[in-house]
Amino acid sequence: MAFQTVERALDGESLPMRLYEKAKRLGVWNPSDIDLTRDRKDWPALTEDQRDALLQTTSLFVAGEEAVTLDLLPLVLTIAREGRLEEELYLTTFLFEEGKHTQFFRRFLDEVGNSPDGLARFHGESYRRLFEVELPQAMQALLDDRSPPVQVRASVTYNLIVEGVLAETGYHSYFEALEARGLMPGLRDGLRLIKQDEARHIAYGVYLLERLVAADPALWEIVEERMAALLPLALGVVDEGFSRYGDRSPFGLEKDDIAAFAGAQFQARLERIRPA
Repeated sequence: MAFQTVERALDGESLPMRLYEKAKRLGVWNPSDIDLTRDRKDWPALTEDQRDALLQTTSLFVAGEEAVTLDLLPLVLTIAREGRLEEELYLTTFLFEEGKHTQFFRRFLDEVGNSPDGLARFHGESYRRLFEVELPQAMQALLDDRSPPVQVRASVTYNLIVEGVLAETGYHSYFEALEARGLMPGLRDGLRLIKQDEARHIAYGVYLLERLVAADPALWEIVEERMAALLPLALGVVDEGFSRYGDRSPFGLEKDDIAAFAGAQFQARLERIRPA
């Protein structure tokens, strides 16, 4: 076996290595260190609908972060088997960060939300389809077939739809609603750090898809097909989130604004990968 680091230097200018350097500087925050003292004081002052809305949103994120933590390993294994060391180095931080996000949201539920029961009631049909069926199927397919088309389907599902459309939309609306009211400073600190992490994750996904499509432009058709198939599920999650409240959430968020933000994220990700 030939070891890359014996034969040549690591490519420090590659995007994966630059993301790795950023992750080492910015991604080492500890969920256990975030101060939730004010959050615990804010919680009883919220209306019942506002507490319900926070539990709903947090339940979507804690389950989603758990899912992406569990489902990332087949991609890490695929990249390792291809001998792409710089990419694998970055992916070690990717998995570490997803685990921390899961821990942070569960900590908020336990220490601020008083360990509520029955959170699965907030998970609608579109959410369950995306996180319980589409995501694990796309990622686990890599265990048997790591061909470029399978990698494309996995990365579109994980990086572009789950992270690039759904999570980024959710974190944006979640943070802005609390920021506008000066509520839950600990939760906002966590969200700010998670958004930084997720930006690196999405950047890697775009890089991976650009690399695959550049090597075989015919794969662009799979990108378009997969994005088009999954976008309705992502928008369905938005609809499900507002189904309890109408078109306006207890924190003043408008459904049309959130759907428009999600659509804009979809187009932005698609344009980044579209072949020239």
